[in-house]
Amino acid sequence: MKQKILIVDDEKDIVEFIQYNLEQEGFEVITAYNGKDALKLVKENPSLILLDVMMPELDGYEVCRKIRKNEKYKNTPILFLTAKTSEQDEIEGLTVGADDYILKPVSIKKLIARIKANIRQSDVTNEPSRTIEVGPIRIDKEEYLLYLEDEKVVLPRKEFEIISYLASKNGKVIPREKLLSSIWGEDVFVGDRTIDVHVRKIREKLGSYSNLIETVKGVGYRFKSDK
Repeated sequence: MKQKILIVDDEKDIVEFIQYNLEQEGFEVITAYNGKDALKLVKENPSLILLDVMMPELDGYEVCRKIRKNEKYKNTPILFLTAKTSEQDEIEGLTVGADDYILKPVSIKKLIARIKANIRQSDVTNEPSRTIEVGPIRIDKEEYLLYLEDEKVVLPRKEFEIISYLASKNGKVIPREKLLSSIWGEDVFVGDRTIDVHVRKIREKLGSYSNLIETVKGVGYRFKSDK
C-alpha cells in the first residue's frame, strides 16, 4: 500500500512539481491550495503533511494548530515548506507542533530525503516497545503516552521522542548532535534552535518537574532522576 502525502500550498506550480517527483518515488499524493481544504483532506489519514505558511483562508500555523488538537493526528509528521526565513518564524512553526521547518528554495532531492526521514522515524516511533519508568515519569511507548505522577501528559511526536530518549539514558549526558541524529536521522540537517524549542516545550509541560531535564552548557542535555 502506497504511503500518502498531503501537499498544501497556494502556489499551483510548486504543488504540481513536488507532486510529480513524489509520485515518481512511489508516493500517493493529495493536494490542497488553502488551509480550509487542507483540514478536510487530513481526514484521509496522510502519512505526512507538507505545509506552506502563507496561504488564503487559514495560514499554515493555524492549520497545524488545528491538526494537533485532534488526538488522532498527534503522530502525523508535519513539515513546513516556506519562504518565511526569520528565526522567529521557525520557532513559531515548531511551537505549534511541526516536526520540521524547511526553507524555500530547496532541492527536490533534499526535500524528498527529509520527507522519507520523517516518515521513517514516525514508523519506528509507532512500533510497540517497552515502558520506561524513571522517577515520577512513566512512558508508555506502545500507547504513545507519558504519565507524570500517574497524570497523563499528551506530547507531540518529537517532544515524546526526545523525552523518551533522554529518560532511557537517565543520568547520562547526551550531546546535541547525538540527540538530533537519533530523533531526526543522520541525513537530515536540523539547527540547534530546533531542539531548544522542543526541550523548552517539554519543560513547560513537566511543570514543577522541569528540572528533570538539565542543560549541560556547550554539550547537550541530561535527564536526571535519583529515584
